Amino acid sequence: MRYGFVIDHNRCIGCHACTVACKEEHDVPVGVFRTWVKYIEKGSFPNSSRHFGVMRCNHCEAAPCVEICPTQALFHRPDGIVDFDNSRCIGCKSCMQACPYDALYLDPRTHTAAKCNFCAHRIERELEPACVIVCPTQAIIAGDIDDPASVAGRMVASGKVAVRKPHKGTEPKLFYAGIEGDFLDPSLMTPQASYLWAERAPDGNPYALPPAHAEPKPAPGAARVVYDVAHQRPWGLIPVFYLWTKSIAAGLLIVATLLLGFGPPILRDGGPLLGTGAPLAAMVFLAITTALLIADLDRPDRFYFILTKSNIRSWLVRGTWVLMLFGALAFAWFAWAWLMRAAPPPAIRWAAAAAGVGSACYSAFLFAQGRGRDLWQNPGFLWHLLAQAVVAGAAALILLAMVPGVPPLDVLPTPHAVSAVRIFDGVMVIGLIFHIAIALGIVMLPPYTADARRAIELIRAGRLSATFWYGLILAGGAMPALLAAFLIWRGGPELALDRLAALLALLGVFIFDEIWIMAGQAVPLS
Repeated sequence: MRYGFVIDHNRCIGCHACTVACKEEHDVPVGVFRTWVKYIEKGSFPNSSRHFGVMRCNHCEAAPCVEICPTQALFHRPDGIVDFDNSRCIGCKSCMQACPYDALYLDPRTHTAAKCNFCAHRIERELEPACVIVCPTQAIIAGDIDDPASVAGRMVASGKVAVRKPHKGTEPKLFYAGIEGDFLDPSLMTPQASYLWAERAPDGNPYALPPAHAEPKPAPGAARVVYDVAHQRPWGLIPVFYLWTKSIAAGLLIVATLLLGFGPPILRDGGPLLGTGAPLAAMVFLAITTALLIADLDRPDRFYFILTKSNIRSWLVRGTWVLMLFGALAFAWFAWAWLMRAAPPPAIRWAAAAAGVGSACYSAFLFAQGRGRDLWQNPGFLWHLLAQAVVAGAAALILLAMVPGVPPLDVLPTPHAVSAVRIFDGVMVIGLIFHIAIALGIVMLPPYTADARRAIELIRAGRLSATFWYGLILAGGAMPALLAAFLIWRGGPELALDRLAALLALLGVFIFDEIWIMAGQAVPLS
């Protein structure tokens, strides 16, 4: 048995009865929707037409929201319905990024995720969903799509139905008959600054882009969105800071391990900087990362559910365990160096570096589970996270070395102290080269989907282009690389230039993270 919907748009009159019935049945708050009706217009007067599309959860067979949910608040029922348990939800909003159909929302009263659940409470009493019984034209058909005796099953078996975004591989169980093709692909629709009866409502996202900038120039005759509901863009500045602080924490021990293992003799014994300074700073930034992760939850009081109600398939859960392992190894490093007054043994160092790589890079897999955002599926993001961890770690070591009382720079001017910082400069330059090269590759190589192309166009030539080219590539990439290379060539103790280069490099890492999250969420999903 697999329950599914068939919506016959040959019958739909766009009356919104399904929306009203759904709100009444589930007491859905004002401003959010489990089902909604979207209007588009095509052509120009007098040869114009208006079309309706009913949007809701697709109850996917391979639901990405179920996969990414860290606490199993979203789950498959035996009858195929994708249901949710808001008593387990921590408000991480990851499911909203994973859904390619904009079907989930954050309930403003409970601060937990919600969506269409097929009126499961009615199904259990052998009643049809509220939207089905209220539809005046019987345009909404619900039933077991595996049952050839049901109307829904016969319509699906006929093959005269379509689904939204089949390339996502979610196997949706919401089928459309007679719908305009534009509704199945939002990239074919052009948003407007206002709607039929009202101004366009803001979606509450600090990264939301005006329609004129959010889309490439529309093709002549393209469908125009003339009525829709506002959709939340889940992630704001906190995840940007979270990625940034995590890069610094991970990069400190990655770079320190490489220098202790392969660096020149002046760094081999570690000293206070690489022995205790680096792991202590890593633990501080890891603590900040953890605080930011919890602060971004809409139900921070439930953050421990990630450990007690874990969905091991979610990279939020896997990432949490990686961060915990990294924190434990950073503490072991610090404790050994503090007690033994020597660099920790290679086993601890390399284990900490491996956990650092995992801490820096697991976000690539988490973002990839955000199946709704095509930009985030780019495999280059994994390698960029590693490169920016090296940049952030080397830059943090340069700044840390200049803290009074922390060798080597508290004993300036000595050749060994200057040489140590120049080594950090060299590592930072290498990281910056990869940082810039991968960022350019992401935006210059041909994108793999239309939505990815639209997001990349925002970065390359759209509203985000100035931030990308002048903020990231120039100020946060080329300038610190050239400054550090100059200092390596010059060899003198120009501490002001060292600080400037390190700060610019850290700024570049932050800018990339902000652009990545901003552009990824700018492309509409429905």
